[in-house]
Amino acid sequence: MDWQEHPKSDRRFAERPRRDNEDDSKIFARRPAFGGRGAYRKPKPDFDKRSAREETKPKKSGERIAKVLARAGLASRRDAEEMVVQGRVSVNGRVINSPALDVTANDVIAVDGKPLPPRERTRLFLYHKPRGLMTTHADPEGRPTVFDHLPEGLPRLISIGRLDFNTEGLLLLTNDGGLARVLELPETGWMRRYRVRAHGAVTQAQLDELKGGIEVDGVKYGPIDATLEHDQGANVWLVFAIREGKNREVRNVLAHLGLEVNRLIRISYGPFQLGELGEGEVEEVKTRVLREQLGERVIAQAGADFATPEQRGDDREDAPRGKKPFKPAGKSALVSDRKGRRVLVQRSGSEEARERNEREAQGFGPPRRPKRGYHGKRDFRPRDE
Repeated sequence: MDWQEHPKSDRRFAERPRRDNEDDSKIFARRPAFGGRGAYRKPKPDFDKRSAREETKPKKSGERIAKVLARAGLASRRDAEEMVVQGRVSVNGRVINSPALDVTANDVIAVDGKPLPPRERTRLFLYHKPRGLMTTHADPEGRPTVFDHLPEGLPRLISIGRLDFNTEGLLLLTNDGGLARVLELPETGWMRRYRVRAHGAVTQAQLDELKGGIEVDGVKYGPIDATLEHDQGANVWLVFAIREGKNREVRNVLAHLGLEVNRLIRISYGPFQLGELGEGEVEEVKTRVLREQLGERVIAQAGADFATPEQRGDDREDAPRGKKPFKPAGKSALVSDRKGRRVLVQRSGSEEARERNEREAQGFGPPRRPKRGYHGKRDFRPRDE
């Protein structure tokens, strides 16, 4: 009789009976299941039976309320957030006090009880900034700003990047905060070119070493393309081309080379040139040119919209907003039935098959085969010889 232990026995915690061929050194070794022989073989993973990867959840549609307010031209994002905290903004009739809210085009937004104006088309302006102006909307020290000296009649604008107080030249202005943010990123790859007048002496060999980047006072600067134009007394004229645009990058790098910058002019920003634009003048870039220069990738990243509010709407009152009226194309057509309802019909078959059927119906075309089981009437009248 085989050994068996009763579940209620006092020996339930005792050692189990030992086999004769059991090796104490392999007590905890893995053994084949069901008393099989041989070494333990690890099962191979079955990739076909693996659970499917969870699909990533789609991102929530909509934009931050501060971003929508900034696109409407009411204020900057920071000022728009202050307006929300002050309780001046309502969404769908409910006053909000936190800017951490995403809204869509279906939401009704009001500021100080007035509906939000429609979003304007994305616009870009070239401005020749003179020296002695701060690139900010409000300077805490009371110094004059760029936006205080802009001509009248312009929409609310924000700057793409900044120019120092004593730096002059091309400054891009736009009414689209998303476009400004994308064009400021070094990943966009737009080149900024400057003409520099500096006091001191430098060689082209020293400037060529900047192509591999440089570190000044613990700050790393990317590749710089610098060219020595000519000497002018104790000064030298240079052309600097950079992509990052860090704070006071040109001045700090030239100071590291022993030069003191006494005039700095930005002559281009990406594809846009200063050209013959007079000091203090503003010129708007045409929409067609702006679309071509930005490219589809930058437009998609910035979320730029070049359509006017009138173009976004539909002239037909019965057509749903945002959708164009249906127009049949190809072989489809809209016809009216007996009750006057408009019905969409579609022709089937090819033109050749339809023409062949029409010819056969009129008696032309190849002879038709007689029906099965019918051979026609026989004529038993004698023929005249």
